[in-house]
Amino acid sequence: MRRLLLVGGGHAHLAVLAALAARRPADVEAVLITPNPFQTYSGMLPGWMAGHYELPACRIDLRPLAAAAGVTLRVAAVAGMDADRRRIAVTDGTHLDYDLLSLDIGSETDLSWLGAAGERVLPVRPMDAFAAAWDAVRQTAARQSRYALAVVGGGAAGVELALAAKYRLDGDGAAAVVTLVISEAGLLPGHAPGVVRRIRRLLSRRGIALQQGHAAGTHDGLMFADGARLPADAIIAATGARAAGWLRLSKLALDGDGYIKVSAEHRSLSHGEVFAAGDTCSRQDASLARSGVHAVHAGPVLAHNLLAVLQGTATRTYRPRRHSLYLLATGPKYAVASWGRWSAEGAWVWRWKDWIDRGFIRRYTLPYQGAAS
Repeated sequence: MRRLLLVGGGHAHLAVLAALAARRPADVEAVLITPNPFQTYSGMLPGWMAGHYELPACRIDLRPLAAAAGVTLRVAAVAGMDADRRRIAVTDGTHLDYDLLSLDIGSETDLSWLGAAGERVLPVRPMDAFAAAWDAVRQTAARQSRYALAVVGGGAAGVELALAAKYRLDGDGAAAVVTLVISEAGLLPGHAPGVVRRIRRLLSRRGIALQQGHAAGTHDGLMFADGARLPADAIIAATGARAAGWLRLSKLALDGDGYIKVSAEHRSLSHGEVFAAGDTCSRQDASLARSGVHAVHAGPVLAHNLLAVLQGTATRTYRPRRHSLYLLATGPKYAVASWGRWSAEGAWVWRWKDWIDRGFIRRYTLPYQGAAS
């Protein structure tokens, strides 16, 4: 028996599990190791914050999907790996050897400049911890005569979270002031000017202040490079991603930021029996934004390639689309669409987004219900 080890329950590995459920080689033992048996879908997180979804509706239960695929699910965290020995170390002190490995572990939130703010900081990842922290924020804000919330990060995640937070806190009747803090790169870097204008207008309309500059955490909020201070009761960190620290000792080839170097097949450039997808990898032939969009699209290619290696058939390459579609939630059931230089907004964009998001959840839940029983 050969062992296929899947590390992480990310978007790309959902496609791998579905492929194994359809056709798993008989001589392969497959194991999925992940710290949580549920995957919270990041695309629906702002909608949950705003109150449009219950949290279970935004989650995919990995247990029935793994059962249908004949994959052993091990709920545990990875402590490290030795790629030369083909071995993964688990935080409980045990280890797992593998013949073929796929990594879809995502990334961590970079809190390096916010650490001094201590417990005021709410990292977006891991999302289950963030969900619990957000509930605590709402309860505290409802009791105070004034509540200051800062959201750090000018990308799509920061924008959506700031708008969702303001909408929900206003709906709770809290006297909340929300400030979106963006870096020198500006608001929504990489998006067309028309999209940026739409979002700026909506931020202003919703009463969200916009402050630009490099911010560091302090004991009572944030401080900027010019010495200006922004008091904050809580700070949502939607800052840049960073690679998992344990990868640096893995012996895999990494780029300068610690991400796994992969080919167009999403295969490690140093260890051919290792594949990676999602935020944890770095394509050397193409520039990929760290977005769940690419993880979802790369998933079927990753699934094909893992089965191809096991069966001795030809692998494929993942060719990123020139433009990715982003549907940005704005608090109420109203969204902004961004695709290249084209943009649009309205309640109809929200309905479009809701249809796509709910469809993604259904794709990996309905066909496998009852498989784990």
